[in-house]
Amino acid sequence: MEAKNINTGNPNNRIWSGLILLGIGIIFFLKNFGIDIPHWILSWHMLLIVIGLFIGAKRNFRGGGWLILVLIGAYFTIEDMGDFDFSRYYFAVIFIALGLYLILKPKSKAFDRWNKKSLEETGAPTSIDKNDIIDSVNVFGGAHQKFYSKNFKGGDVVAIFGGCELNLSQADFQDTITLDVVAIFGGVKIIVPPTWEVKSEVVAIFGGMDDKRAVAPFGDGPRKILVIKGLAMFGGVDIKNY
Repeated sequence: MEAKNINTGNPNNRIWSGLILLGIGIIFFLKNFGIDIPHWILSWHMLLIVIGLFIGAKRNFRGGGWLILVLIGAYFTIEDMGDFDFSRYYFAVIFIALGLYLILKPKSKAFDRWNKKSLEETGAPTSIDKNDIIDSVNVFGGAHQKFYSKNFKGGDVVAIFGGCELNLSQADFQDTITLDVVAIFGGVKIIVPPTWEVKSEVVAIFGGMDDKRAVAPFGDGPRKILVIKGLAMFGGVDIKNY
């Protein structure tokens, strides 16, 4: 059986990363010429704002992961700019930001993706069985879920101060699907069949995306590609197969 590899690189990601590094280099260059640059320009919280806006722009500012980064970064930037002491409000702001994300979080984008695909192919939206869509929210808790859908269409997984294990070893789909993951102070483990290919587009900030698959993707039939997008902040996303 032939093993198949998939290129996970994204030219747009490289361009934007290059522009960010270029901007940092220009700021250092100007400082060496004696030009006064505010110290907060090159701070970790300003970097959060830049990364948040970058993620938001890539997703047309849909979802709330990018907004959490911008709000946290703006909070510490304002504190730094005005020399204010907001230390007593740290946890309050974090929980408010996470609460707003859960409240404003739209329904699974998988419905929109498949409706758009159906409109392009047939000119009319197609009804979708909710059992074919993942919409898992885990806050201060954990879940172990198995999916058996043979018409799997992806979905959304949120783990905040909690964890989630998704067993997709019995699921199946055609062509390419997308799974959106947000792991903040939490973790998500995804178990996939050995025949699936996985493309990761997860942004990791003080967190990680770990591909622990022991078996290389293989199969004689059509390629099945699972695209994992999202954010891992102070948390992690693991991929496994058996």
